[in-house]
Amino acid sequence: MKTFEEFTYERPNMEEEKNNFKALLEAFTSAKSTEEATNAVEAINAFRQRLSTLFELVFIRASIDTNDEFYQKERDFTDEMDPEITAMDTAFYKKLVKSPYREKLEKKWGTQLFNIADFQIREFSTEIIELLQKENRLMSEYSKLVASAEVEFEGKTYTLAQLEPFTQDTDRSRRKQAIEASTGFFEKNADKFDDIYDQLVKVRHIIATTLGYKNFVELGYIRMQRFDYDPDMVAVFRKQVRDIIVPIASKLYKKQTERIGVDTFKFHDENFVFKNGNATPKGSSKWIIENGIKMYEELSEETKAFFHFMLDRKLMDLEAKKGKEAGGYCTYLEDYQSPFIFANFNGTSGDVDVLTHEAGHAFQDYFSSDIGVPEYLYPTHEAAEIHSMSMEFFTWPWMELFFKEDTDKYKYAHLSEGLTFIPYGVAVDEFQHLVYENPEWTPDERNQAWRKLEQIYLPHRDYDGNAYLGSGAFWQRQGHIYEDPFYYIDYTLAQICAFQFWKRSRENQAAAWDDYVNLCKLGGSKPFLELVETANLRSPFEEGTVESVVGTIEAWLDSTDDKAL
Repeated sequence: MKTFEEFTYERPNMEEEKNNFKALLEAFTSAKSTEEATNAVEAINAFRQRLSTLFELVFIRASIDTNDEFYQKERDFTDEMDPEITAMDTAFYKKLVKSPYREKLEKKWGTQLFNIADFQIREFSTEIIELLQKENRLMSEYSKLVASAEVEFEGKTYTLAQLEPFTQDTDRSRRKQAIEASTGFFEKNADKFDDIYDQLVKVRHIIATTLGYKNFVELGYIRMQRFDYDPDMVAVFRKQVRDIIVPIASKLYKKQTERIGVDTFKFHDENFVFKNGNATPKGSSKWIIENGIKMYEELSEETKAFFHFMLDRKLMDLEAKKGKEAGGYCTYLEDYQSPFIFANFNGTSGDVDVLTHEAGHAFQDYFSSDIGVPEYLYPTHEAAEIHSMSMEFFTWPWMELFFKEDTDKYKYAHLSEGLTFIPYGVAVDEFQHLVYENPEWTPDERNQAWRKLEQIYLPHRDYDGNAYLGSGAFWQRQGHIYEDPFYYIDYTLAQICAFQFWKRSRENQAAAWDDYVNLCKLGGSKPFLELVETANLRSPFEEGTVESVVGTIEAWLDSTDDKAL
């Protein structure tokens, strides 16, 4: 058994790899039987998985330490080579969809593989390789810029993640100062952030028009492999959020204002949920993991085996530290059949959220390892977020391990924040639609658009005179906008599904868990709405779903005496 430190990386010789791939593809196209075609595809998949593993190792190690010169150079290399990999994938897909054995291959592997192939073909051309390389460089530039933050606060230096606990401090003036310190980094680098995004918008627009699309919106949906819904359906969902959820969120913020004892609710109050302090884990990072072991051992035999797999192979890097990129993620190393979790523990309740959220992703990866089709390792993003967000709720019975006397505070905050997040999530989505429909916009016009969306979806928000945030620049902090265009509505759609699992787990834990595990085992073998149906969930796009799901959550929150927490 190898641990993550023992996973080996050596830069691939891309000319040799291209020649090897050419021979493998020729074997597939010259196959004389279904069996020969199947064997050829499996050889191509093994080739692709090996390169994917190498590239993911670079990504992980470069994000853990942005000061590691070797892996930063290798990241530059993989940024340049990634479009070359896409070119090989697309060449394979073009042969796959036209294979004389397609009907039998489709019976063996399912139609979803061919849906994915069709979309991949539509999103790539050798004409755009240099543009894709530029896009990759710009995305890495953004993540490195954020990771470079070293913020002075109260005589010490912090990363952005390490500064986060101060934004939840019981001292209101300290919260405000922490927000100002964090914001100060973005304000100081605002021109850089604007320039990076301006270039990204323009290069993505050129990529889209080069491929024959009007703008990047259509291409963005194809990249996200949205097979069974479109921008019009998303727009209808956003309207439901405006009409149904925004008023409830405003009511929750009003209750929070009264609960924490302030006259007017400011931005620096948003993360402060209870007057006597937010719920926090009652121990160190090591202690959190020890309790995580107990939680996952008791939740199910599946989670017990999974979590020990992760620990034994050291497949988690959780502590916030200097030079580490911001945020959290789960990725997968195919040759080792190993998920990997990256996080920035900082002593807030978010540490436990990561342990459940990213573990939900990793749990699905773990179960999809044996599907045998690389394209099915992951579902599309909105389906993948069901795994993560639902795991947060399935682990509720064990939250007392982490929060002790603050468990009820944690649950109330967790559920209410899940609800109040949705308007922000759809604002991010609508912002991206507007930006890519208007690629000629100046940075100031983009900021104006964001501020208007805040007034619609976040009418409670008051930046208390902070000029930078008041100008509409808050969106610069949202990495998805830079690095994963149109990946954000996914969280809101998944939240509606996860809320359903929360409700069902309270009614019949065993039945809900069985449906959840079955959903994880399916990986990406079906499109989003089919996966939702298979899991016995209602589609977020179905009329009445949002209202019924949110109504259940609101009723639970209303039944809780929040001032007593």
